[in-house]
Amino acid sequence: MGSAGRKAFMELAIPMKKRGEVDVIIVNGENAANGKGINPKMAAAFLEAGADVITLGDHTYDQQQIMPYLNEESRIIRPANFTKDCPGKGWVTVDTQAGPLTVVNLIGRVFMNPYDCPFRKADQILKLAPRNQPIFVDMHAEATSEKVAMGWHLAGRVTAVAGTHTHVQTSDARILENHTAYLTDAGMTGSKDSIIGCERDAVMKRFLTGLPARFEPASENVSLEGFRVSATRQGIATACETVRIQLP
Repeated sequence: MGSAGRKAFMELAIPMKKRGEVDVIIVNGENAANGKGINPKMAAAFLEAGADVITLGDHTYDQQQIMPYLNEESRIIRPANFTKDCPGKGWVTVDTQAGPLTVVNLIGRVFMNPYDCPFRKADQILKLAPRNQPIFVDMHAEATSEKVAMGWHLAGRVTAVAGTHTHVQTSDARILENHTAYLTDAGMTGSKDSIIGCERDAVMKRFLTGLPARFEPASENVSLEGFRVSATRQGIATACETVRIQLP
């Protein structure tokens, strides 16, 4: 979330990979550019530093210059259930230091725009995706119930389902039936002295008055949040846990 979140990612997540604490990093870059999408320069910096795949969400196209980049760089993906005419693609298989990995990006429909069905789209993708290797799904959705439903829908067919979008990390990390890791929301890398990453005063003004207010990312008390999954090379999840690390 904003520059503070980008700084925390670079200073906390990337060193974890360099130290061998994680083999693969998937980052949701949805709010990297001042809370609204991501631009090519930021995406390239993440990938060059060590991120293996970047996923997005409902702010995918907020930065206009990202559109051609999505067609040029295969390691950044947008929700697969956007319409077929939208720039970019919704899933990718990449080679990592731990072996091949498929990452799928989906977006929910409850309390959001009328996107194509994420459940049917997931089924379509799994018919095409490589088998017997890890498959990670980013379910970018507002409703907890829709994320939980996706977890059960894909249980036994993918390695992990991690929810994103609400900026609040949940405490329900678990291995579902048939060895699929699940978490309703991975949380937010950004300021914890904020309202979902934004300066508090502007948000409070909006709630108290109903008047428009300009939201800016906050920068105090910054933490990295995420979801760490252990899995076999065949894609069976063996353990999972939430991650929260304070930026010094």
